[in-house]
Amino acid sequence: MADAALIGVTVLGATGSIGRSTLDVLGRHRDRYRVVALTANSQVDRLCEQCLEHRPDYAVMADAAAAERLAERLRAEAPEITVLAGMAGLEQVAALPEADYVMAAIVGAAGLTPTLAAARAGKRVLLANKEALVMSGRLFMDAVQQSNAVLLPIDSEHNAIFQCMPAGFADGFARVGVRRILLTASGGPFRTTPLEQLATVTPEQAVAHPNWSMGRKISVDSATMMNKGLEVIEACWLFNTTPAQVQVVLHPQSVIHSMVEYVDGSVLAQLGNPDMRTPIAHALAWPERMDSGVSSLDMFAVARLDFSAPDLNRFPCLRLAVEAMEAGGTSSAILNAANEVAVESFLQRRIAYTAIPQVIEAVLAETTAHGAESLEQILADDAAARAAAERQVTLRDTKH
Repeated sequence: MADAALIGVTVLGATGSIGRSTLDVLGRHRDRYRVVALTANSQVDRLCEQCLEHRPDYAVMADAAAAERLAERLRAEAPEITVLAGMAGLEQVAALPEADYVMAAIVGAAGLTPTLAAARAGKRVLLANKEALVMSGRLFMDAVQQSNAVLLPIDSEHNAIFQCMPAGFADGFARVGVRRILLTASGGPFRTTPLEQLATVTPEQAVAHPNWSMGRKISVDSATMMNKGLEVIEACWLFNTTPAQVQVVLHPQSVIHSMVEYVDGSVLAQLGNPDMRTPIAHALAWPERMDSGVSSLDMFAVARLDFSAPDLNRFPCLRLAVEAMEAGGTSSAILNAANEVAVESFLQRRIAYTAIPQVIEAVLAETTAHGAESLEQILADDAAARAAAERQVTLRDTKH
């Protein structure tokens, strides 16, 4: 029988980098939390190991065949764990009554539906899946408000902003004396690479981030700065503001995770080592604090902090993301879908690195955006954008 006094946590995307970091933090505080459910896409071996260590009530594989293999493995070693499959299983464990907190760490559009299910069920949603807000910002924020869910950002930048924001920021910046958000970005591995060399960038070079350990897709997004563009969109929804009040600042050391500027001239910053366990522990314990396992920041070793403005000729994806947010409706969902297809095509060596923004811009031009009031419309435009992106990739594939 599970201890009802412990806080139950579902981890969506347990086998990814955020999921693994979450389980590391939870493992340090077994007297406070228990793992209710773990989910993964298709990594049976890793999820099985996690299940045997953390003993959740449920395990979910998005892939049905993988779920069968996991169930067979667990029948022998942990028969008490119920194995579920597919989107229905993901939605079920996101809304379980015994799950107080839900870590939403499924990468990409695949995470939208279960994350929305957690919000609608009134959970404390620890949001690492930025696509949920990029694709369905108003719909998602309305679900949070209507269900009295608690939404806490896990992206290091948004968590930093949250820590630097005053209470009541949702009522508007003017009422709480905030002038703007300063959203930091490392600039990725190609911050100083000559522009003419970008066309020959390889997937191996693109995923080699200088500061953070991340998955392949998000590493490419960091290199193109689409990740920062998506974060601008996410910040607008999280903090009830506009792109005009979000300034992206290149900061290659990744020590200042973001800043908030006030109307009196004060600028509050959150600093720390680049380790995702810090924002994860903050969101799990909020409004308290607890040990994350992250080492202390050595300011003497850091020695200097550098800042510069992003070059939109080098990072056209950042411009495209801001334009999509300003256009409204499903434009951001179209942007996100086109980017996912383009990045995967680059990783498969079907298109050049420099073709990623070309594909996205072409898809935005040819795909009609609609109002984003319903999940059905958002998913329909997402599908249309993916089909358009695949056509654009095919055009470039024959020439590359």
